[in-house]
Amino acid sequence: MGFISGMVLGTIVGVALVAGWSRMMRHRSNKRIAKAVDVKLLGSLTRDDLRRLCGDNYPEWVSFPVFEQVKWLNKQLSKLWPFLADAASLVIKDSIEPLLDDYRPPGISSLKFSKLFLGNVPPKLEGIHVQSLKKGQVIMDIDLRWGGNPSIILAVDALVASLPIQLKDLQVFTVVRVVFQLCEEIPCISAVAVALLDEPKPRIDYTLKAVGGSLTAIPGISDKISDTVQSIISDMLQWPQRIVVPFGGVAVDTSELELKPQGRLTVTVLRAGSLKNVDIIGKSDPYVVLYVRPIFKVKTRVIDDNLNPEWNETFELIADDKETRSLILEVFDEDKITQHERLGIAKLPLIDLEPETPKEFSLNLLQSLDTVKVKDKKDRGTLTIKVLYHSFTMEEQMEALEQEKRAIEKKRKMKEAGLIGSTMDAIGGAASFVGSGVGLVGSGLEAGVGFVGTGFGAVGSGLSKAGKAMGKSLSHFSHSKKNSSNSLAIQGNGQ
Repeated sequence: MGFISGMVLGTIVGVALVAGWSRMMRHRSNKRIAKAVDVKLLGSLTRDDLRRLCGDNYPEWVSFPVFEQVKWLNKQLSKLWPFLADAASLVIKDSIEPLLDDYRPPGISSLKFSKLFLGNVPPKLEGIHVQSLKKGQVIMDIDLRWGGNPSIILAVDALVASLPIQLKDLQVFTVVRVVFQLCEEIPCISAVAVALLDEPKPRIDYTLKAVGGSLTAIPGISDKISDTVQSIISDMLQWPQRIVVPFGGVAVDTSELELKPQGRLTVTVLRAGSLKNVDIIGKSDPYVVLYVRPIFKVKTRVIDDNLNPEWNETFELIADDKETRSLILEVFDEDKITQHERLGIAKLPLIDLEPETPKEFSLNLLQSLDTVKVKDKKDRGTLTIKVLYHSFTMEEQMEALEQEKRAIEKKRKMKEAGLIGSTMDAIGGAASFVGSGVGLVGSGLEAGVGFVGTGFGAVGSGLSKAGKAMGKSLSHFSHSKKNSSNSLAIQGNGQ
């Protein structure tokens, strides 16, 4: 009897436990489904929806990240990097070496890579933001971080010495913008434009070490190389500037990707006041270098022994992007023996200008535009200019593009003839060139020489190799069309 009652009681208890467990599981499942529905609804809410729901209690820690994480892509990149590093090293050498020659600083006769290898540590993609703002184009912003172990050695030839210099501890922090131009044929991409966004500002950190010598053998070499790198980034790679690379082996129209002139800037350099005196005997001999892009500089005549000079000289510069560009003005002291010394620098954002409205500005001169590096807080004087901005019509824009092509050939010939030391030299009314070798005054050109430029054929040739490599891997074609990137057009009219 006890055995039977025990079996019945055990059965009842077992059934009760199973029923209770089943009920609890159904309850948990329903709760999970309800939470999933709530999460889905929350996920569909925008920032404005949440603000309306929360009112003033909207928590500051709630955010909507613009960049999406791509851990899977980093895994694939680490596997492909040994192959990509070899190919990228060749492309970078072919593309950057012509730029190093064009942008090489005063006193440096040759600046080339003697060794270039990107190492075995791949870059890390922190996130990707994809958007389509224009029909037929897809814009991809890539948040890139790279603390690699590359082996980069520069062969530097100067007037005083020749020295191999190694770049160590290279770190890159930037956002790369890639614009894809779409087409109907495989691989569905006809060309790409690559640039570095200016916000956040590209950051490239490195240290320089002399191989078998000392950096003191070439005075100021560290600062000169740093300025050269910064000039290349800001003038050729930083948005709105971009490098356009066509894909495939057929002719591709890349005009939609290229940067075009937007307007003409007429600048009259009127006068300066209370300039800094850097001469031991007498007073400074000031002149002004002005540009929108560093590679196209023009300059005023030199006024001897005067800290309050008046120039009243007018120049015309071409602006390719009014929203992001600035007019840069540098005041130098001429020295016929040593390198010219900068007395101050000022910047005028073009976005502050109203079209067809002349306006006079009095700008305070600074030691540097990088306020973090400024150590000398003393007053460096003022520079007064008059500026007029004119927006191009379509016909004027096309005419400016043609002038660019012709004028860049002139500047190349001048460089080959030895009239200018590099394409970074300023040309102006007094026919003197900033930093042409040892800082001596050049001559042989009359006042008012002007130059307009679109880019460098050497860059285009290097990039077309990159286009060939990409085209082969994607579409199995064997040829690529050369294409040069747009650049700034400048005309000088010294008076």
